[in-house]
Amino acid sequence: MNVQTAATKANLMRLKSSLEFSQKAFELLDKKRNVLIREMMTLVDRSKEIQAEIAIVFSDAYKALEMVNVSFGMEYVEDLALSIQKDEDYEILMKSVMGVEIPSVKYEKHPVTPNYGFFRTNPAFDIAIRNFRQVKYLIYELAQVENSVYRLAVEIKKTQRRANALENVQIPRYKAQAKYIQEVLEEKDREDFFRLKRIKGKK
Repeated sequence: MNVQTAATKANLMRLKSSLEFSQKAFELLDKKRNVLIREMMTLVDRSKEIQAEIAIVFSDAYKALEMVNVSFGMEYVEDLALSIQKDEDYEILMKSVMGVEIPSVKYEKHPVTPNYGFFRTNPAFDIAIRNFRQVKYLIYELAQVENSVYRLAVEIKKTQRRANALENVQIPRYKAQAKYIQEVLEEKDREDFFRLKRIKGKK
């Protein structure tokens, strides 16, 4: 019991109001935590799917590249690679999930436009380019998902900490204070009742 809290009806009403507010706040935080956890687990599953897809596409791309290297030599393939235009075709936007700002990578998938001649190339080189481009788009999505998972995990930890403080510290303290004041006021009412009764008896 806080020694500064006097056992008055006004303080009892104030404590009950604070208790009710804290309980509602805890319920909201608990709901928020559950929503964030569900969202994070969905993204974790998506991250695993993307990583598996990247592994497959990378494997196919390297197999195609190996075929070209064997056919024409690494130096020639490097020269061809340098002729391919490099582009930055994405932008990062932010969206809110339960008050958490998470990134959204916006991009357009462009068709492969060869900047090299078809003389002394073969379909394997085109396959390698197409697959490596696909890997790039998958990495965009993976970066978005993994960054979102991190931000959600940080917010879940903060929300859990606040919920624990309410559930284990603030709410029990308000309950104990309200109970103490309630008992003091009831005891005072009983004393007043018996005092009045004795006064009436004497009269």
